[in-house]
Amino acid sequence: MTMSAGWYLRRLSRMGPQEIAGRVGDTMRRRRWRSAQPDCPSVTGARFTAVLPAGTIAAIAPDAAKRLVAEVDRLMDGHGEFFGVDRDDLADPDWSYDPKTGRRAPQVYAFDVPYRDEGEVGDIKQIWEPSRHQYLTQLAAAYAITGNERYAERVAEHLRSWWSANPPLRGVHWVSGIELGIRLLSWVWIRRLLEGWPGAAGLFEDNPVALNQIWHHQRWLAAFPSRGSSANNHVIAEDAGQLAAACAFDWFPDSARWRAGALRSLERQLRNNTYLSGLNRELATEYHGLVLELGLAAVAEADAAGVQVPATVRLVLLRMTDALAAVVDNRLRPPRQGDADDGHGLIVDGAGTDRWGSLLATGDAVFGRLDWWPTVTGTDVRTPLLAALVKPTEPAVTRPASRPAHFADAGMTILRGPEEIWCRCDGGPHGFLSIAAHAHADALSVEVRHDGVDVLADPGTYCYHGQPEWRQYFRSTLGHNTLQLDGDDQSVSGGPFLWTRHARTRVLTAGTSGEVARWSAEHDGYQGSVHRRRVELTAERQELKLVDEVSGPRRTVNLVFHLGPAITVELVGNRAQLTWTRDGEDRSAVFDLPEELSWQAHRGESEPPLGWYSAGFGRKEPATTLIGTGSADGTAGFTTVLRFRG
Repeated sequence: MTMSAGWYLRRLSRMGPQEIAGRVGDTMRRRRWRSAQPDCPSVTGARFTAVLPAGTIAAIAPDAAKRLVAEVDRLMDGHGEFFGVDRDDLADPDWSYDPKTGRRAPQVYAFDVPYRDEGEVGDIKQIWEPSRHQYLTQLAAAYAITGNERYAERVAEHLRSWWSANPPLRGVHWVSGIELGIRLLSWVWIRRLLEGWPGAAGLFEDNPVALNQIWHHQRWLAAFPSRGSSANNHVIAEDAGQLAAACAFDWFPDSARWRAGALRSLERQLRNNTYLSGLNRELATEYHGLVLELGLAAVAEADAAGVQVPATVRLVLLRMTDALAAVVDNRLRPPRQGDADDGHGLIVDGAGTDRWGSLLATGDAVFGRLDWWPTVTGTDVRTPLLAALVKPTEPAVTRPASRPAHFADAGMTILRGPEEIWCRCDGGPHGFLSIAAHAHADALSVEVRHDGVDVLADPGTYCYHGQPEWRQYFRSTLGHNTLQLDGDDQSVSGGPFLWTRHARTRVLTAGTSGEVARWSAEHDGYQGSVHRRRVELTAERQELKLVDEVSGPRRTVNLVFHLGPAITVELVGNRAQLTWTRDGEDRSAVFDLPEELSWQAHRGESEPPLGWYSAGFGRKEPATTLIGTGSADGTAGFTTVLRFRG
């Protein structure tokens, strides 16, 4: 996907003067760097001292270790999976190859690579992901647990291969700061986990090629920070990677300066990216998880190096952890909101490890759990590793005495009922910063689960680059459980990561009275009309009622409900019978839809896309979408009732 002149003008319109000046400086610096690449300063006597405390590896639960070893044995055989694409070439990867399209990214000056153009480069996510080297942290962790040197030797082979194929500023892996930051964090943990291997020093601190790569990565990050309207999760990854490397690889004349700058920026950007309630401002749950992982890993490195971390950093991470504990359902699944690209800050676990349970377990180890937190029964490798490095501190803040249900600043409300009914109501801002890069046009949408099963589902994300019709669908108003007028989106898209007009939303009520939990909100995204929605969850009847009202001139209405992929539906008139199975038990619900509208079921349609669910980035499967079509004027109201059966 190439960017048009119109896109550049729209993107420019979302920047302030300071950001424009900074980007002009970046452009000039890129031109200078094309012909002037300094050598890494000479390093002598470098030693790696940020090792794990004695007994850390022994604290890893056996079942977590077993899952990890099973995973890395597949990697050793050359098999892995990235974003729904199975690969069998990981024994000796081609670092510029995209197996999805069969294309290779050109090995040219980094800032000349048209990485957004799938026709020229391939699927950039498929190329970038293995080069985050998080599968190598898994291999290194397996070595630390088992002592099997073939895991360490494979790590060394792949790092040397990558360093040889990707010299500084050549090729696609030197384009994006988030990639460099996460890669540095991986290298720090690889070195730490290989500490017992005789070849560790020769691979890193005694290796001029490794030193050159580490230095150039940090020089790049110091020169080209994400700024202004792009200072979202990317800048957190850049700061975390820079801080980690400057702490653990403290071998260069600029290490102290890089470390201080990264710590200052991390403190500021964590605050900027997080509401006081603890939810991430991008309102995209997977990025909440990514930022929390990166923040915890950064603190671990600073603590291991004896670098004082501002109290506000720990406070933000504490609030993020409490907020995560508050919003998950009874199966520890958080909301599916906004963009999701399966990004992780640090991976040392095998398949089958619950990401959110792992984060809550780490939060328990680092901050201490509250009485209302959900119970985490699973185990993981990462928690004992991070907990061994992070210094325990007593938070100087009053934490919630009971489980929060309404996050006013983020506009998120969780309604809970009996039989594990969970409902997320979205009345928050459209997104973060002027471009709202990872937002969806989902104002007033709801997401409903029963015992962790998606009943009314947020369909997910599926893709970023290369398939614009699918990118548009999964972030559109039609792609969410809300109301659409005249076939328009509530907010106006100016590109795959750019919104030029944002719907403004206002929550009117949020609370519980007796057996009934209530929420209502409105938004102004449709010019000349206001959409208002009321939601009531009645515990005794296991009933969820939605009332949608539209004020303004007569307009065409689409009322949309996306069912989860596990749900079977039988639609007769305006009544839908829903059935599914959970843990071998049959479940059901009755969905009474507004009779004023004409209802149709759609499933797995491609021209245009409709009726899909994306469980993870790069993956999609058919799911049923119910759409009611009609018209609305200033007095229109539509009532929908979902009743669960025991």
